[in-house]
Amino acid sequence: MKSMDLGDKKSCWGNSKKDTWRTTLVLAYQSLGVVYGDLSISPIYVYKSTFAEDIHHSETNVEIFGVLSFVFWTLTLITLFKYVFIVLRADDNGEGGTFALYSLICRHAKVSLLPNKQTADESLSTYKLTQPPKGENVSKLKTLLEKHKTLHTALLILVLLGTCMVIGDGVLTPVISVFSAVSGLELSMSKAHHEYAVIPITCFILVCLFALQHYGSHRIGFIFAPIVLLWLLCLSGLGLYNILYWDPHVYKALSPYYMYKFLKKTEKRGWMSLGGILLCITGSEAMFADLGHFSYAAIQIAFSFLVYPALILGYMGQAAYLSKHHQMAHDISYYVSVPACVRWPVIVIAILASVVGSQAIISGTFSIINQSQSLGCFPRVKVVHTSDKKHGQIYIPEINWILMILCIAVTIGFRDTKHMGNASGLAVMAVMMVTTCLTSLAIVFCWNKPPILGLCFLLFFGSIELLYFSASLVKFREGAWLPILLALILVTIMFVWHYATIKKYEYDLQNKVSLEWLLALGTSLGISRVPGIGLVFTDLTSGIPANFSRFVTNLPAFHSILVFVCVKFVPVPFIPPAERYLIGRVGPPSFRSYRCIVRYGYRDVHQDVDSFETELVNRIADFIRYDWTHPEPASDPGDEDDGFQSTTSPGEYRLAVIGNSRAFESEESLQQVSVSGSFQTVESIADIIDVEMNPPTRTRRVTFAVDDHNDSDEPEDLQMREELQDLLDAQQSGTAFILGHSHVKTKQGSSVWKRLAINVGYNFLRRNCRGPDVVLRVPPVSLLEVGMVYVV
Repeated sequence: MKSMDLGDKKSCWGNSKKDTWRTTLVLAYQSLGVVYGDLSISPIYVYKSTFAEDIHHSETNVEIFGVLSFVFWTLTLITLFKYVFIVLRADDNGEGGTFALYSLICRHAKVSLLPNKQTADESLSTYKLTQPPKGENVSKLKTLLEKHKTLHTALLILVLLGTCMVIGDGVLTPVISVFSAVSGLELSMSKAHHEYAVIPITCFILVCLFALQHYGSHRIGFIFAPIVLLWLLCLSGLGLYNILYWDPHVYKALSPYYMYKFLKKTEKRGWMSLGGILLCITGSEAMFADLGHFSYAAIQIAFSFLVYPALILGYMGQAAYLSKHHQMAHDISYYVSVPACVRWPVIVIAILASVVGSQAIISGTFSIINQSQSLGCFPRVKVVHTSDKKHGQIYIPEINWILMILCIAVTIGFRDTKHMGNASGLAVMAVMMVTTCLTSLAIVFCWNKPPILGLCFLLFFGSIELLYFSASLVKFREGAWLPILLALILVTIMFVWHYATIKKYEYDLQNKVSLEWLLALGTSLGISRVPGIGLVFTDLTSGIPANFSRFVTNLPAFHSILVFVCVKFVPVPFIPPAERYLIGRVGPPSFRSYRCIVRYGYRDVHQDVDSFETELVNRIADFIRYDWTHPEPASDPGDEDDGFQSTTSPGEYRLAVIGNSRAFESEESLQQVSVSGSFQTVESIADIIDVEMNPPTRTRRVTFAVDDHNDSDEPEDLQMREELQDLLDAQQSGTAFILGHSHVKTKQGSSVWKRLAINVGYNFLRRNCRGPDVVLRVPPVSLLEVGMVYVV
């Protein structure tokens, strides 16, 4: 899988680094196992789902040829034209998916609901913006979208709905893929036997699949691409054989005229059968969602020159066989078109390919839940990184077992392809409609195209998808209710969590205290400094959080080195290590108090506590050196650029971007990078970011060290060495992590909906999800929790 280095990324409008043809072809081959497992297995169940009930195969062949025509044009228009040639270009620094589109739109239009935004974030190298859209119509549309907070919320709900449908697809795709592959056994067993064999075997395979997730796909990922490649070769080879042997003229059915004949004959029943036809594009969204692991050219080549022709040949071969076998009108299955002499090997390969496709959607579900959690839209869960070498391969225990239970329940509850297909089809089409809506906005705001072009894209592809969606929705009582129910539950959970998170942040912002208050009370309270480093975690980027003031009031002592740590997420996929840490002083140097803003993208890998603590102390040491060697007059405090009412925090000093980027080819290499420039918030309160490109220095350094060989007697050098020595001594004494333990309740007079959301919904989720100490990987022996009651 492609590494996630900054140099390999491409912007929304083209590659920043041209890959060689050899690299592109290797990536195209690797993408088969990750991207196309789900899409390639769909020929097993498309015809069976389509002819399950609404229409029947007749001797005129109008039905089978009409379905083939629909399949061909659906694959061509939606998968090839929409995704491969248009949507894949709407990437966010090389990343794809629902959240990538949303973050891209949020950066070009002020519609984000994320808290603690800063103008300084726009200086990130991955925070790429084009020139402002030109044209009166574009400006009016952008102003309308930015002006109304209701539209911001509606956009977020749309994104959450698409996300929830992807999670629902993570439940349904493994079920229908494995079940359909295993159902080939029915041709080799009597009906009485296969009814009792297919369900248990499917459940057994699903249990094994989920039980192996904690090992990570990197351990067996090397066999994914060969399995899918072998399956595609079987699919195309058998398709070509059936075409030549049974009906060489089946290619005529690719004409759109056969769609017209199909609908004319079948009328309403034909429209209802579209819910089965749309399953041919199951997995198309994976091309966009997995874009970050490969490249646009690799995915385009793999689909255009291998996957697409193989799928078309597979569907044409089935149609050619069925056109000459009308006696099988009630037993339409992929395996009936497979010659008996190779049926067993094909069944084995199909089962393996279905497992590969299921693995891809399960991994994608883990990834999208991790992104949702990063953006404050999902309750805290434990994320385990299964590979130290490959970025983004994660495992979430709670979600894994919930998915397994739901998959087993769906398998036992539905027991047939028809209901599974109805449920899966609605989930797939809902995700595609969300992608179409977001892409139309990206066309206008990110690509600077006229609004009429975005509207045409929305109307053309949206109308096709709406037709399929309506056909799926009409099957509500026959399985389509399941993804709708799952989506409603998940959207409610995610929106309630996000709403409460925003309310908590507003409360913190309104109740923060100034440093002057703390210093003024120091003498009367008899505050003492104890050895060690105290890391106070807060969502604020300025001011003293209320939970720390409560801690000091009740226990008037804190550590000799005090660091206010804000772990925040920026709507970009990743942040280079050199730009991650934003560090400044809180109070004068003698106070030994610092503010550290640690910025992550929604796909960044979080460090474990040991590496994070060491890295943080090293960056503070770098800041101390930089601050003493680059004197700058103290400025007014930085504050959040989020539109909330807030008070200034005297004692806040300049913030500097302090980071390092380690060269991968040498363990001894260390590049120390600072950034240079200055920024001001909307309120004209300076958030000064000093940036300066220094040449790389090649030194071995595990942690910082105080240079005792510097004989300079300058007061600044002496004070700098003294401050560094204090930091080193504090680090050796140990580190304490101070976190807030919050309870949230509503104000008197709040509406019924707000009381239900906060008092019931959010508090139930908070009690039953992971604590912030687990997410931040804080060791229990070093944890200090401060109780806080939020009245929102």
